[in-house]
Amino acid sequence: MTQLPTSTEAPAPNVRVETVLENAARASADWMSTTPSFRATVLRLIADRLDERADQLVAVAGEETHLTEQRLRNELIRTTFQLRFFADVIIEGSYLDARVDHGDPQWGMGPRPDIRRVHEPIGPVLVFSASNFPFAFSVAGGDTASALAAGCPVIVKAHSGHPRLSLETGLVVTQAIRDAGAADGIFAVITGTESGRIALLDGRIKAGSFTGSIPGGRALFDLATSRPDPIPFYGELGSVNPTFVTRSAAAERGDEVLAEFVASFTLGAGQFCTKPGVLFVPVESGLVDRLAATSLPAAAPLLNDRIQSGYVATLADLLQHADVEALILDDGAQKDPPTPTLARTSIHQVLADPEHLITEVFGPTALVVEYDDERQLLDVARILDGQLTATIHGNDDDVIAPELIRLLAVKAGRVLWNQWSTGVSVTHAQQHGGPYPATTASSSTSVGSAAIYRFVRPVAYQGFPDHLLPAALQNDNPMGIPRRVEGRWQPK
Repeated sequence: MTQLPTSTEAPAPNVRVETVLENAARASADWMSTTPSFRATVLRLIADRLDERADQLVAVAGEETHLTEQRLRNELIRTTFQLRFFADVIIEGSYLDARVDHGDPQWGMGPRPDIRRVHEPIGPVLVFSASNFPFAFSVAGGDTASALAAGCPVIVKAHSGHPRLSLETGLVVTQAIRDAGAADGIFAVITGTESGRIALLDGRIKAGSFTGSIPGGRALFDLATSRPDPIPFYGELGSVNPTFVTRSAAAERGDEVLAEFVASFTLGAGQFCTKPGVLFVPVESGLVDRLAATSLPAAAPLLNDRIQSGYVATLADLLQHADVEALILDDGAQKDPPTPTLARTSIHQVLADPEHLITEVFGPTALVVEYDDERQLLDVARILDGQLTATIHGNDDDVIAPELIRLLAVKAGRVLWNQWSTGVSVTHAQQHGGPYPATTASSSTSVGSAAIYRFVRPVAYQGFPDHLLPAALQNDNPMGIPRRVEGRWQPK
């Protein structure tokens, strides 16, 4: 196995960041002008190199994050899959959204000029890594993959929860880029809060992305939008991912729903942004009593000391609420590692105090809410903040279903039917985002092929001779990509 390059002592943050920013700005024009096929080759080589070093990287990740080896291996597989996935996306070419309108002197509103539109890279991107997915949402994760695929240099601000892994992953990516023959400067890793702040405020950065907490993400969003030249900032911040169980579903398959709920809210020790944090069940169903008798998984360590202390504090706040009682709570609930906890309340209390009861507890805790009337679920849906996901467990003929679905589609980026939110597949139709505070940009996604649209911007070319146009817009379509010509979609 080829050894990873060794690192050198880092210079002061402002010196290091300035060098990285200057290199990214210098390399930007070259990387933006590369062909999709070349960028696809680079992405695939990065994926290959990560796969080759899986044993070493997984070992380091396990030491720094406390996650199991199998979880980390699966996550690394997802990471390399999405790199290759975006390679396929840019080869296919429809992400360019190329549109060609030829000149038309008879156009209905008056003579129309020859005008053509295409997506082009936005420029250098700053990616803030996540703590809970040290591969898939970190140095070589989805934001990096989609930005590089779009033709944007990427600067990654490493997460303090896995610094060694971030460095080693960064070295693998950097070496693969060099070996592919790409320009130096299109990728770099920086560390430290101050470095991230300096980079985000620098005019050479044209977009930012983030996965983490509401306070941290909101602070960065405010910085990005306070610049003299505000930039897009795609922050994924927080979500409780409410799950609604209808009366018919509770009666017909209540035990199945409960078993799947327990598996979902404790998955990864409850440290998934899509964890079902609030479960609504009918009061007459007996599901709460059955949950109280359920055996929950054993304690599992959280990612790091900061997340552990934050979890304990948030759990304590929830349990101290006058209208919340413990359903399953043992002596290990607030220890390190913590045992899973379930709390209960009524829908009347949720409607009276949604701010404190519908709140994210990042760790192995969920709140079970009993309702009297299914119409109360509509009241809850109306007062929800923005969510990444919302789930209904029901039957096709449930009277409440159509209106509940409609309301939840307003509040969440992904609405699920008889499934669980903790699976986020990398697909073309995936939507991982939602109204604030789930994200800072509800029209975007951080997972799936549509994620690339965050890092491109449309440019229209009017009146140009064919040979001066980008290849995607030339008359004979030399790239062989799908285009919209005279308003009609042409697959190739």
